[in-house]
Amino acid sequence: MSGKADPRPAGDGTTSTRTRLDRGRGALGPALELVHTGRAPTRAVLTAELGVTRATAGAVAAELEALGLIRVDARPGAAAGSQGRPSHKLAVAEDGPVALAAQVHADGFRAALVGLGGRIVATAPGCEVVDADPAKVLASVVTAGAELLRETGRRCVGAGLAVPSAVAEPEGLALNPLHLAWPAGSPVRDIFAEQVRAAGLDGPAFAANDVNLAALAEHRHGAGRGSRDLLCVATGHRGVGGALVLDGRLHRGSSGLALEVGHLTVHPEGRPCHCGSRGCLDVETDPLAFLTAAGREPGPEVSLLQQSIDLIRHHYDDPGVRTATETLIDRLGLGLAGLVNILNPDRIILGGLHRTLLDADPGRLRAVVADRSLWGQSGGVPILACTLDHNSLVGAAELAWQPVLDDPLGALS
Repeated sequence: MSGKADPRPAGDGTTSTRTRLDRGRGALGPALELVHTGRAPTRAVLTAELGVTRATAGAVAAELEALGLIRVDARPGAAAGSQGRPSHKLAVAEDGPVALAAQVHADGFRAALVGLGGRIVATAPGCEVVDADPAKVLASVVTAGAELLRETGRRCVGAGLAVPSAVAEPEGLALNPLHLAWPAGSPVRDIFAEQVRAAGLDGPAFAANDVNLAALAEHRHGAGRGSRDLLCVATGHRGVGGALVLDGRLHRGSSGLALEVGHLTVHPEGRPCHCGSRGCLDVETDPLAFLTAAGREPGPEVSLLQQSIDLIRHHYDDPGVRTATETLIDRLGLGLAGLVNILNPDRIILGGLHRTLLDADPGRLRAVVADRSLWGQSGGVPILACTLDHNSLVGAAELAWQPVLDDPLGALS
């Protein structure tokens, strides 16, 4: 906090100014996270959530505003119909710092600047060619991000990278970039950090699996908000990934490799999978599997994901498209049912092509999950579509924002 402490000793039953400021410093991170995730839209709510006095909450909000992170309405107001005392509204600063977010996938890469609240401030046009050398790809995406920072004049708090691979911790190795030509075990986090430093950008650099990051973003800002135990399953351009948020925190497992759900078998006599098995979700419910089941030859004009989505949205009356959709829904439902039996989530969210499958026939998918899961008949688990555009990019930014959320003063000083 920026104020000076009262040098006079506190009397019995009196909290000194210094004590209040110290408590305020400890509350900065939790307060910023509450505003960041939309859970504290007013100072009154912030006071209640933090369990502090109005004076302390006011001092905390003022300090976060002084750091350029949030905005506090100068005049208190009340929502229509509210019976309570008017309170100052809180919001993230629209012109505040940003994180550099980068994503690499089978059909290209993209860079973006993401502010607090998960708001994408700017994006660079995606590239459609991914070189076999990860250093070249990451140099290009960081260069694009650095150009965005120069154009916008924003301060950078750090950088996050989403990759279509399990990322082993603590080394930050991409163990299985199956749909990229990168070597297995590429040290993507170190390469990314080196490129960030070479570009002269401030802040730490991080890397993680793209679906893990999508789940993190959706839990904080999207369809997963308010869930305690959230299961996310998604297929983007190729393959299938999964992620789990347990008790509000992303579950990574002992070394970052948890929830490789793409390798659940859902069709024992099905297609060979890269893992050595057959009929895994990874090869039975991704865009290539859909196009093949629909009897369509993939074209080069747009991504496999977009081709699949367009077929379902615009040609669902075609018998081949409808049959392919139903086939993938049934296999996806079988996989989800197995995960429900093991994990007992309170919510499931689906992304990529799986979101489109849910939209096409939500009743069929929910019925398959209910019929094949132990607890499906007694209440069921809500199955929802992901709601954020570019949620892996937003999640990559969350990695970079986390040190600021943990300690705003320390991270920005």
